[in-house]
Amino acid sequence: MTEKIRQSLRDSKTARWTALFIVSFTMLCAYFLTDIMAPMAGLLEAQLGWSRSEYGTFTSAYGWFNVFLLMLIFGGIILDKAGIRITGVGATILMVLGTAIKYWAVSTDALRGQTLLGLDTQVLWASIGFATFAIGVEVAGITVSKIIVKWFKGKELATAMGLEMAMARIGTALALGFSVPIAKSMGVIDVSRPVLVALIGLCIGLIAFLVYVVMDKKLDASEHTDEISEPEEEFKLSDIGKILNTRGWWYIAILCVLFYSAVFPFLKYATDLMVNKFGVSENLAGMIPMLLPFGNILLTPLFGGIYDKKGKGASIMIIGSLLLILVHTLFSIPGINNWIFAMVLMVVLGIGFSLVPSAMWPSVPKIVPEKRLGTAYALIFYVQNWGLMGVPLLIGWVLEKYCITGQTVRDGITVNTYDYTLPMMIFAGFGVIALIFAFLLKAEDKRKGYGLELPNIVKSETVIESEIREV
Repeated sequence: MTEKIRQSLRDSKTARWTALFIVSFTMLCAYFLTDIMAPMAGLLEAQLGWSRSEYGTFTSAYGWFNVFLLMLIFGGIILDKAGIRITGVGATILMVLGTAIKYWAVSTDALRGQTLLGLDTQVLWASIGFATFAIGVEVAGITVSKIIVKWFKGKELATAMGLEMAMARIGTALALGFSVPIAKSMGVIDVSRPVLVALIGLCIGLIAFLVYVVMDKKLDASEHTDEISEPEEEFKLSDIGKILNTRGWWYIAILCVLFYSAVFPFLKYATDLMVNKFGVSENLAGMIPMLLPFGNILLTPLFGGIYDKKGKGASIMIIGSLLLILVHTLFSIPGINNWIFAMVLMVVLGIGFSLVPSAMWPSVPKIVPEKRLGTAYALIFYVQNWGLMGVPLLIGWVLEKYCITGQTVRDGITVNTYDYTLPMMIFAGFGVIALIFAFLLKAEDKRKGYGLELPNIVKSETVIESEIREV
């Protein structure tokens, strides 16, 4: 009599890479919306009358609900308790809902000239929509991270995370490069038009995630598990305490908030930087920041593959932090204003931005047990959101308070011009502190033996494909 050992669906390369592509596509659609307004600071001033300070307020809204209402932490708890499928679908629905509110706010004339809670009503409602979307995209992010660990643990984990980030960066690149042309595509400036395109994309992303849900059910069936009825362990509040008492987790969380605060808020202002410092036309200025995410598309999976096969995760994060400092310092020097040099710096920044995330996110499962992974990622994202909320607000305030140098006419409308020296010095400062924590993380890894400098791929793992004969 013969019996064939039933294999997990994750042992199929086709299945696990297909699952990765599907959830990565959803994140691509999400990040397209995240950065759709970034190149349009000037257009928002021209069409809607938003100041840089109001633009900073809107951008900072990304962290309002996640930080002050603790939505990210609740999202992580729900993920660990209810599972990937319920959490992921709920998160994508929130993204669609928030984007719909944001589109309504910037497309209607009914809110013009009104104030509410001390803010322009249009800015406030657009911010509420963005904040709602942010709950969805951040919870979707931690859900996708846990999905990748579920399918790739002991396999090509860092490469898979790198490819997912690469696809997300495609969304960022498309937003940076094409939001202004879309807004101007019909001869009349309309900043709501790119948001509508993003809303349609997110609806497609929701459908894609529903397809993944079917694959996830098949994976659980192949492993004889049910993620809801048979959880690994019931969530306890003490699990949060265990995570927060882990020094290595804190080093990664702080490195994360510092590094991402020096990149994502920078991208919100990078197009305006190209216009004001390097004299690039507003129609083309977004193409230069677009080089950064396109560099990520190629390099993040490459560096992830190096981490999978060779290790050196903590060392990779140190090198990335050094590149961050170099680029922002050079951007801050007043005499450097050639647009070709700006392109070179953006490429170098893209290399740095590929290095750190490719090693940082796959390092978390080496420090935190898988049963607490959703909560651990959620807490890191929560810390990160303080930076994503506060830094754009800070930069907008600094520009408005200290950096106005004059006025100019664009598209027939008079707008302010800005000196970006001080904001770039602030970004460089974040890089310096990030470097310190990268060294602390490497020292902690050496002390605790997390294995951050070791490869991710378990070389001794074998997939049993032969049949067992039993008489």
